[in-house]
Amino acid sequence: MESGFDYGIILKSVPYLAEGLVLTFQLTILGILGGLVFGTLLALCRLAPFAPVSFIAGTYVNFFRSMPLILVIFWFYFLVPFLVGRPVGGFWSVTIAFIMFEAAYYCEIMRAGIQSVKVGQVYAGQALGLTYRQNMQYIVLPQAFRNMIPILLTQAIVLFQDTSLVYVVGLGDFLVHADIVANRDNRLMEMFSTVAVVYFILCLLGTLFVGRLQRKYANE
Repeated sequence: MESGFDYGIILKSVPYLAEGLVLTFQLTILGILGGLVFGTLLALCRLAPFAPVSFIAGTYVNFFRSMPLILVIFWFYFLVPFLVGRPVGGFWSVTIAFIMFEAAYYCEIMRAGIQSVKVGQVYAGQALGLTYRQNMQYIVLPQAFRNMIPILLTQAIVLFQDTSLVYVVGLGDFLVHADIVANRDNRLMEMFSTVAVVYFILCLLGTLFVGRLQRKYANE
């Protein structure tokens, strides 16, 4: 191994590392959006007065929250192509795995947010003649999302970190691209230090933003 810390290899690798970082952001954004939509539906099912629906949603949440994410990625990577009868590519298999996994966590966050809305406001909506769907759409969910924004963003930061697990199925995310350069040029220290710094800066910025939101909502 060459001696000294070579900053030049980092600069030369920026375009290639950026490609991997783009994939990391894509997986994170799709996982957040899909997980949030599906998680909200699960939360509504868990709060539904119809016991079988609530039980099924609860079982789903408890099952996925008890599974390690890396195992879920393996499942969907091999299971999705089998179910659809044709190859779907590693990217979409992993994206589905993230959505299904994150939905279980977003469900509990949204359920807590919905239950944080004062019941008097729900009764007021019913008194105005709003249906259950309208009550949720116009009164409950907007307030629930607002109350839960800080913790939703915190979960998004966790997902951003967890996307590095896609290396197990060979997807070229930020960490995988850095690993390729590190082994190709025998510069492990430079590449993995760069990865650590980038993750630290991005997660720190996200954490500071979450803290700012929390202070803002606490003062309102």
